Amino acid sequence: MTAAARSAVEIHPLVSPWGRFGLYSFFIDAPEPAIVDAGIASSPTEGMAPALEAIGRRIEDVRWILLTHGHIDHVGGAHALWELTGRRAEIVIGAADAPMLRSRQAHVEEYAAGRGRYLGDPDGAASVAAAAQAVISGELEPTRLVTGGETLPLGGDVTVSVHAIGGHTPGSVAYVVDGQQSVFVGDAVQVHGAANGFPGYVDPAAYRASLTYLRDEVRPQHLYLGHPYRRTDATPYGVELDADQARAALDESLAIEARVRVAAARCIAAGLPHTDSPYSPFAAAAEQLGYAGDPTLEPSPFFTTLHGYVTEEQELHP
Repeated sequence: MTAAARSAVEIHPLVSPWGRFGLYSFFIDAPEPAIVDAGIASSPTEGMAPALEAIGRRIEDVRWILLTHGHIDHVGGAHALWELTGRRAEIVIGAADAPMLRSRQAHVEEYAAGRGRYLGDPDGAASVAAAAQAVISGELEPTRLVTGGETLPLGGDVTVSVHAIGGHTPGSVAYVVDGQQSVFVGDAVQVHGAANGFPGYVDPAAYRASLTYLRDEVRPQHLYLGHPYRRTDATPYGVELDADQARAALDESLAIEARVRVAAARCIAAGLPHTDSPYSPFAAAAEQLGYAGDPTLEPSPFFTTLHGYVTEEQELHP
């Protein structure tokens, strides 16, 4: 059967509560149903199960748990969700992000290696450890590690292709429902960021390349975002974008990254001067970009991203 002859696979957003904003997962209503991203520990019971029941589906029947990346608000509910499927669901994650599914401690190590260098909070690592303990439902070994190029069979004629889109995290991946170009990217398309108002990524070059690849090669007809990311005018996109909105979000994300790159280069060229500014040593970047958000608000995309440019410079000029 050709892609054109296939019946469209229905996609349903599953929203669960958490803090200042909800967490989004997505249900792929295939013969072997899949959930993309797992929220936090409470998400499967408080968000997913009731939402599925409302559309006449059962969480017990889910056969695939597709994780776009390893951050706490995307993998925290994976173990609990897997338990609700009778431990029958396949658990898929990008190989480079798998340590964050396997170990709560990996989240503490990520903090210490990146944004923790700038936040100056002596209790920061302990706070991250406490959060990981509270919202990660259990450490879990994935059943499938992916790096891009794989095809996952969801029963019948439904397949999902995997695409490497590193940048937000090293192992970020997109899942594409073949034949209808429904594309799930987690947090890999940041625009102006979400609640913190700043785009977050650890590898600027990979982030640029992934955005370009999504726009020019994958060409989403339907783009599903992990959060309602914000436009330049601070209004949020929804989490379900059509083809025109998807291209606009990708173009805008690339334009914003270019501006951040120029501002970061200015700080690096100045030698990363330390000041009393809460944005130190990137105060000049915050001023140039007009960023007035709280840089300490976890997960602190401001310091995560600016540190990415420092790391990039160090690798280019050791």
